[in-house]
Amino acid sequence: MVLTSSTMLALGTPAPDFHLPEVVSGKIISPGSFTNKKALLVMFICQHCPFVKHIKVELSKLGTDYAGSDLGIVAISSNDAEKYPSDSPESLKAMVLELDLQYPLCYDETQEVAKAYTAACTPDFFLFDRAGKLVYRGQLDDSRPSNGLPVTGADLRAAITAVLTDIPVSPEQKPSIGCNIKWKPGNEANYFG
Repeated sequence: MVLTSSTMLALGTPAPDFHLPEVVSGKIISPGSFTNKKALLVMFICQHCPFVKHIKVELSKLGTDYAGSDLGIVAISSNDAEKYPSDSPESLKAMVLELDLQYPLCYDETQEVAKAYTAACTPDFFLFDRAGKLVYRGQLDDSRPSNGLPVTGADLRAAITAVLTDIPVSPEQKPSIGCNIKWKPGNEANYFG
């Protein structure tokens, strides 16, 4: 495990497009799947990372709490499933069912979507407004697997509340911290080089 922080993509950046298969149904999901929503949350997660495991209940609650709201949510796993079989589409499907996720979890086999978003770690969160502009990127909250703080989702939820109620999102944002994206051979050099 390599401890990695978010790249903190510039606020105002347009949401990169993608077309990825959802791991349960195989349906293709894109940002266009959420055009009727006021905001879109794109999360990079995986099955095996201890940082994601630490917040898995909150990941499930996000889907439940915002079901039927103006927030669209999509999770993406971009890890190399050959080297990390617990992040294969089949294992991700089991994760969706275990956590009863109320939003699509997609698999980014080529890792091109992770690169487009400059996703660096799991978990990594990107919140876009109705115009498709980035208004929040960073941590879920201050909790980490070893610091004893409760998982509340406070930072991300505050940003969601702001964008859904047409209040400016605070630009004071802390990077997420987690395991690095498990890049396929050659992709990490291309991404960081």
